[in-house]
Amino acid sequence: MEQQYRQVFESEDPERIVLVAETPFHSAADGVTSADASPDILGFLVARHLAPEWELENLVIAPSVRRQGLGKRLLEALLASARKTNSHSVFLEVRQSNAAARSLYEKMSFEQTGSRKSYYKDPAENAVLYRLGLE
Repeated sequence: MEQQYRQVFESEDPERIVLVAETPFHSAADGVTSADASPDILGFLVARHLAPEWELENLVIAPSVRRQGLGKRLLEALLASARKTNSHSVFLEVRQSNAAARSLYEKMSFEQTGSRKSYYKDPAENAVLYRLGLE
């Protein structure tokens, strides 16, 4: 996965935004050794700008902090950034079985616009398409 992200950000492809939620950084003064000083990533979001739209490519939240509003805050930050680019909408696809993600998107007013049969592999599963207008 890391290599895939490196390739994405090293290319000249469309503009992307990465939002990262992490634990606060602690210094040695806090009694944390330098080996333990790096923050832990709690979640991240990756989206690309395909003017006049944004595509949410990935939203990942660590299992230990799920259902605490972190995904919603990352998504709200994406929507705020997308509005600053005068974009029309944000779209995404999600596994049909991912009830937690689908619930979040629907609570954030994304509307289901279609599906893609057997879009995902290992295991094979349909994708559900969502879109949120920004205007």
